[in-house]
Amino acid sequence: MAEENRRIDMHAHFYGGGLVETLQSRRERPYLRKREDGVTVMVAMNGEFPFTDHYHDPLVGLAEMKSAGLTHRMLTFPGALGVDLLPANEIATAISDYNDFLAELGTQSAGALIGLAGVPLDDLELACAEVRRIRRDLGLPGIILPSNYFNSLQEAATLVPLLEAANDHGCHIMLHPGLKVGQEPPPLPADFVQYRLSAVDLQSSASQVALTLILSDIIETYPNISFQIVNLGGTLPFIFERLESIARHRNPDLPFPTEKLRHLWYDCASLGPRALEAAVKVLGADRIMLGSDYPIFKDDPYAHAVAPANLTEAEKEQVTWKTAHRLLTRLEDLRQKP
Repeated sequence: MAEENRRIDMHAHFYGGGLVETLQSRRERPYLRKREDGVTVMVAMNGEFPFTDHYHDPLVGLAEMKSAGLTHRMLTFPGALGVDLLPANEIATAISDYNDFLAELGTQSAGALIGLAGVPLDDLELACAEVRRIRRDLGLPGIILPSNYFNSLQEAATLVPLLEAANDHGCHIMLHPGLKVGQEPPPLPADFVQYRLSAVDLQSSASQVALTLILSDIIETYPNISFQIVNLGGTLPFIFERLESIARHRNPDLPFPTEKLRHLWYDCASLGPRALEAAVKVLGADRIMLGSDYPIFKDDPYAHAVAPANLTEAEKEQVTWKTAHRLLTRLEDLRQKP
């Protein structure tokens, strides 16, 4: 395939690989149930939604990719569901089987499908072993982690063994909105729940995660980990000047490290051309990747966000595939090292 025709979606989710059967057997969130009208729904942390074939059938997903002109897609373990937070003795085997399935999908699709694995976070020893296995044996690029572990340095410190294992094996980590082990979902807003939670709160949470990484020494301590912040880094591309002003007026000897934002990786999932334009100016096109958030959103991410954006052709090409290709090549090089 000609390079200029590549379109690499670096933010999508997959609920198959044996998870359907696991969730059907459960009666507490998260679980699958059939409504009286015959529709199967996923009962998740903040409500329920129809569970269509898009969520768990890779053939349906591949057909959707083809219709959107996408050549590659990174499928992630559905971390926001909280499956990886369940007791390890209940879920560790199912997660390992799922990761095996992701690796097999990559082979069957000739590399068009790229898997981002899950780990059983209730048992860090098992989680570390799974990181080693998915990198060394399965060849998957990395894992997805709930972003609530990175709302503060104290919370991130609880994952030090896992971060060390990930660094040892050169691992990609998507920090996706999600709870920590033992953490209860916060109370729902009194009104306009979808907009308050799925847009305003979600974007704010992504910003908190990026702040933890750039204001600490985590990036320097774990140089072989590439951290992906979803949704263009939350609100940071739009409030960075305020952050700089706070530092300039209150901490004049310690400027806000805006340049460190370029040490992270980002996707443009579920956002549009105006947000992408702002993010490219702050973060750089060479740090931003295409993202769809499929199957939650089914827009063609290129036509929806990149094509109408006021960017140069070189910047569009960078976002569409070059940034992701460079990242994935780096990860494979790290995996091949002793």
